[in-house]
Amino acid sequence: MIERADKPHYLGHRQRLKERFLRKGPDALSDYELLELLLCLAIPRRDVKPIAKALMKRFGGFAGVVAAAPDQLKEIDGVGDGAVVALKVARASAQALLKEEILEQPVLSSWNAVIGYCRAMLAHEAQEQFHVLFLDRKNRLIADEMQQKGTVDHTPVYPREVIKRALDLSATAIILVHNHPSGDPSPSRADIEMTNEVRDAAAKLGIVVHDHVIIGKKGHASFKSLGLL
Repeated sequence: MIERADKPHYLGHRQRLKERFLRKGPDALSDYELLELLLCLAIPRRDVKPIAKALMKRFGGFAGVVAAAPDQLKEIDGVGDGAVVALKVARASAQALLKEEILEQPVLSSWNAVIGYCRAMLAHEAQEQFHVLFLDRKNRLIADEMQQKGTVDHTPVYPREVIKRALDLSATAIILVHNHPSGDPSPSRADIEMTNEVRDAAAKLGIVVHDHVIIGKKGHASFKSLGLL
């Protein structure tokens, strides 16, 4: 008589996670458990608990994990293309949901949703990115576009390119957004000078710069709130 091999020890734990998620929803799971559940869908034949632990330790939390660069993720033993795709799809899905919240409504009346979207997009990026939110006459979002990507502490911004793109999209207002990978969202002198250049160039063509938002890991700074615009 041939004895059946014991099932891998992690299958019971994995099933309990799935059942708890389905029965009680995502709030019943910690960030670590959500990551583990996500990984088990991408890596079905391996215990993913050690992988989840290693990822959380390396990148500091769920948000840091899904925002990490693919090559950095693959430095963790057990993380291959399938796991990277799953993590990136999770992040893209969250960003799409947040972006949908600010579509078809005036962004200035849904400011918290705008900040939430910008944080999901930029808070954990390792390099500076400069985005522009282009708005129509009713201050509804036409497009969110990355204009430039720089180093860990500098992004070259060209006001002419920003204004040209606004004209191409028939935008009548814009919101400037960029991140500080250092974590401190305080505006630098260069940030202030660049914002003034964009504002002045835009004003000549009837385009309003509503705000410039700087995103840090744990907060944000608004030029308008600071009296800089």
